[in-house]
Formats: sequence, structure tokens, C-alpha cells
Amino acid sequence: MDNSNLEDCVHRVSLPPPEPFFRSLAGSLKETFFPDDPLRRFKGQPAGRRVVLALQYLFPILEWGPSYTLGFFKSDLVAGITIASLAIPQGISYAKLANLPPILGLYSSFVPPLVYAMMGSSKDLAVGTVAVASLLLASMLEKEVAATAQPGVYINLAFTATFFAGVFQAALGFLRLGFIVDFLSHATIVGFMGGAATVVCLQQLKGILGLDHFTTHTDLVDVMRSVFSQEHQWRWESAVLGCCFLFFLLLTRYFSKRQPRFFWVSAAAPLTSVVLGSLLVYLTHAEKHGVQVIGHLKRGVNPPSLTELTFSPQYLAIAAKTGIVTGVIALAEGIAVGRSFAMFKNYHIDGNKEMIAFGMMNIVGSCTSCYLTTGPFSRSAVNFNAGCKTAMSNIVMATAVMITLLFLTPLFHYTPLVVLASIIIAAMLGLIDYEAAIHLWKVDKVDFCVCMGAYLGVVFGSVEIGLVIAVAISVVRVILFIARPRTSVLGNVPNTSVFRSISQYPFAMSVPGVLVLQINSPIYFANSGYLRERISRWIDEEEDKLKASGESSLQYVILDMTAVGCIDTSGISFLEETKKNIERRGLKLALANPGTDVMVKLMKTKFVEAIGQEWIFLTVEEAVSACNFMLHTCKAADYVQETVVDIHNAHASAKGSNAAGPGI
Repeated sequence: MDNSNLEDCVHRVSLPPPEPFFRSLAGSLKETFFPDDPLRRFKGQPAGRRVVLALQYLFPILEWGPSYTLGFFKSDLVAGITIASLAIPQGISYAKLANLPPILGLYSSFVPPLVYAMMGSSKDLAVGTVAVASLLLASMLEKEVAATAQPGVYINLAFTATFFAGVFQAALGFLRLGFIVDFLSHATIVGFMGGAATVVCLQQLKGILGLDHFTTHTDLVDVMRSVFSQEHQWRWESAVLGCCFLFFLLLTRYFSKRQPRFFWVSAAAPLTSVVLGSLLVYLTHAEKHGVQVIGHLKRGVNPPSLTELTFSPQYLAIAAKTGIVTGVIALAEGIAVGRSFAMFKNYHIDGNKEMIAFGMMNIVGSCTSCYLTTGPFSRSAVNFNAGCKTAMSNIVMATAVMITLLFLTPLFHYTPLVVLASIIIAAMLGLIDYEAAIHLWKVDKVDFCVCMGAYLGVVFGSVEIGLVIAVAISVVRVILFIARPRTSVLGNVPNTSVFRSISQYPFAMSVPGVLVLQINSPIYFANSGYLRERISRWIDEEEDKLKASGESSLQYVILDMTAVGCIDTSGISFLEETKKNIERRGLKLALANPGTDVMVKLMKTKFVEAIGQEWIFLTVEEAVSACNFMLHTCKAADYVQETVVDIHNAHASAKGSNAAGPGI
């Protein structure tokens, strides 16, 4: 059969030039761990300049600091004072949520923001404690040590867990393992945050109702049992005061959302509530009538706590576990918030650099009487709306907190705990993103299940259970994506050379005698068996359809491998077995557009020799054209052969008739 005309119109798939194994491995590792190529800035630079660039990379303040202007400072000053008014009451509230002394919340709003201002790459992130991490810290440490029974040991464990969280975060950044945080999907975070916010709100019923004793469990059943089993101890004074301040906080938030230029009203509302609540208690002596107050807060800045870190075998495991879990959650929230606001202002933040900054500020914080900090959304949103220009706003906030620690802590003596509970509830209600859950239901039911799994796990189990459920569902989904990849039959879009899925484009025309199948994923050991069976079923279905319609029989099967980015040895075995199976049916296999990695492995395993180089095509269009050419050539040859046979039979019949004629 003459294929010269076919060869002239077909482009062959070429192989990349050979590359040494170690160079190829180095390239793969570089793309995995250094996709942003952090060393690019050092190429071609003199030694002195490299030192400066390295310092600027680790301390971004050295990069933007020299060009800092008075105009920037005016904006950062306003933003810093605004977020300080929110950070002070939130810091005290979240420390109580973590079962820690309130003063530690103020300490954690002083040192860590200074560290982040020097090392962070976000212009808008406002650093501080967060409710979810505070709750998670308390729920995990309470299983080992009761905060009321052993307060000293509990505080030491909180510092140690913060130290481990910082080491873990910094290690992820230095080792370029930031992609690990991406395993917490958007759906997971939505459900987890919503569940944690619900649990936090339920925990505040203790402060709202003025209860002295409360369950240490966080699940809904235990909390409700604890609340309704103490009805006789509910204090109406505390409940009325809490509801009034909660209404005030929600009203100011609603007003600020309706009138964005008055964002400062909502930002100042927590501090205003603290001031009004403290005055009310002081003037009415409400603490003598069932309203609990903070009490004495010692004056002075952060004392060192390096010697309070405990690494004894008895507590090492729980401290490390708590630190790693809370560190991952804090990273996920902080990086997500930083990226969100960076997108609004059209600048880029380095995820690995952020991890180093978070890690260092928690390491330093654990040595200066601070517990876990990150970049909370509420505080960062206020910072953004206040018009911050750089991370200097964190320095301004830290300065305001320092002044408070040095001179103003006695003023918080009469602050009612119910006000802190109201501040926490108001902040947490904003984290229950039901609109995002509805959107997930409309777009992707599996993601909705991930979200609800995380939410229900947190609310009815614990924070850790909810996180495990969400991650487990997400991992199962990834495994299903890998193990059950999409395959589809392609057809030709009329009047074009384009081939698309027939299920998506019903008007696409199938090619008579040719079945074009598209594999939409890499081929691994996990999915090779499924693909083998699925392709066999596609062929069976196509042959049955052709027989039922009376059309010409199937002759060729083309595998479109455009989406097959890589393949392993199990995938090669799958191709070899598929080729044998197709040939046993009397059909011919062709491949279209295999990628670089695939072609290299096909060559090394001699599969190209087995199938024939001429049956590997650059595009689906060329593969179909070649198969059509073969079909028409075979039909023409069959027609000629049938004609010759007919003529031969006719001649034989004529000779037989002539020979028999005279004898009749």
C-alpha cells in the first residue's frame, strides 16, 4: 500500500533532546519547591549587592522603608490607631477564650506585629490573636491540663505550643513546602470556620448568662446540657447587659456596611463597648450583683518567657501536636486573608515568605509571653478600609498597645466579661458564611459535602474532628479524581477541523469507522485498570451502535492524549494491554499528541516500536485524516480486487458455456 501521499500531510510527534537524569531530576525538584525562582534576583549581581538583596528578601521593610514618605505615614497612623481600638478589646476577649489571662492577649498584640512589620510581605495584614486558633488551643490543651487546676502549667504549655507552631511554620517556609497548606480547600475552610464560629458563640453563653461553672467540651450537646442544667444560676442582669451590647455591636456593623465611609464606627464599637461597660459597672457597682469583671491587669510590657517553655516528655507530645495543628490553621487563615487583600490592591505576596514571617513572630512571641497569632480577617479588613499603605500600621498599633500596657491597664479592671463575650459573638457571626455554603451547593455538591462535613464535625464533635473529617473528604475526592478520570468520545464539529466531546457538543459528528477517545488525566497505577475497562466498554458500545444502524464496522481507535501530562509504568502496561485487546478485535490503535514525558517513556519501553511511529500523530485531526485515508485506500483496493474476481469468474463462466455449446 502506497502511503507517500499520507506522509506528506502528517506531522510526526518529536522527542525532546536527551537530558541527563540528574539534570532532569533537578529541574523537576526546582519546579516543585522553587516555582517562583527566588534566586533569580541574585543572578549577575556582585557579592555586596547579593547581601543587600538577601537581607531585603528576609526583611522586606529594608526594601520599602527607604522610600517611605510622610503621606504614607499619615495613612498608616490613622489605620494603626483604628485597628488598635479593635485589637485591645479583641486581644483581651480571645485570651479569655483560650483560657489564658487577659493580659496575654494584650502582650500578643504588641511583639508579634513588630516582627511581622519587618518580615511580612503584605501591606494590609493586621497581626493579632484569632478566635478559632484560641478555641483550638484551649480545646486541645484542656484534654491534658485543666487551666483552672494547673494555671501555671497550662500557660507554659500554651507558650510551648506557640513555639512549636512557629518552628513548624518557619520550617514550611524555609523548605518551600507552602503548597501543603493548599490541601485545606476553600470548602474546608468555609465549613471549618463556620463550625468554629458557632462553637465559639455557644461557649460565650457562659459569660452572657453569668455562669461560674461550664463544660470544657465544645460540642453542641454538652454545651446545651451545661447551659440548661444550671437554669437556677442564670443572672438576668448579665444577660440583659450582654444582649444590649451585642445589639449595639451588630447595629454598628450593619451601619458601616450600608455606609462604607463610616467604617470606623464598626471598628471603634468594641472599644466603645468596653469603655461604656466599664463605666456602667463602676458607677452602679454591678460586680456586686452578679456581673463578672476582668479584675486586676498588671502594668508593664511583655516579660520574657523563654525559661517557661516546657519540653518535658510528659507534655512534649501534646504541645507539639497542638502547635502543629493550630499552626496550620493559623497559616491557612493568614495567607488566605493576605492574598485576598493583595488582590484588591494588585500586588503579590510570597506564600513561603509569609510562612517564615508568621513562624518567626510566633517563635519570638512564645519567648515574650505571647500565644499564637496570625492575620485575622476582621482586623485586616479594618486596616484595609482605614487606608493603610504599608505594614507600618502594625507598628503604630503595637505602639498604641504598648502605651496601654504601660499606663492604661488599670482602667480595664471594671470591664465586664459579658461585654467581652458580646464582642466575640459579634465577631464570630461574620465568620458563618452561609452565602458561601449556598454557592457551593449550587456549583459543586461534593464541595458542599466537604463544607458541611467540616461544619457538623466541629459543632457536634470537636474542632479536631471537624478538621479531620473535612480533610478526609477532600483527600477522598482527590483520590476519586485520580482513580476515576474522565474519558469521552470526540466528534468533529461541522465545517471545522475541531474535535470536541460529543456529550458536551451533541452536534459534533462521529467519524465512520473511527472511534476517537479522549483521556482527561495523567495515567497512573491508580487509574490504569479503570481506563482499560472503560475503553473496552466504549469500543463495545460503538460496535453495537454501528451494527444497529447498519453503518460500516469500526476499524480504528484513536486515543487523544493531550491531557495526559505524565504516565508511569502501570500506565505503559495499560497501553500495551489496550493495544493487544484492540488488535484481537481486528482493529488498529493510534495515539494523538502524547506529551514530552509520555513520549520519552514510550520510547524507553519500546512501545513506539511496537505500535509503529507512523501511528503516533501530532493532532487528532491528522490521526482521523490518516485513518480515513487508510479506509478509503482499503475500500478502493477491495473494490478493485472484487472487480478482478468478478471478471475472472465471468471469463470462467463464458469459457464453460463455449465448451459445452456444441454438445447441446
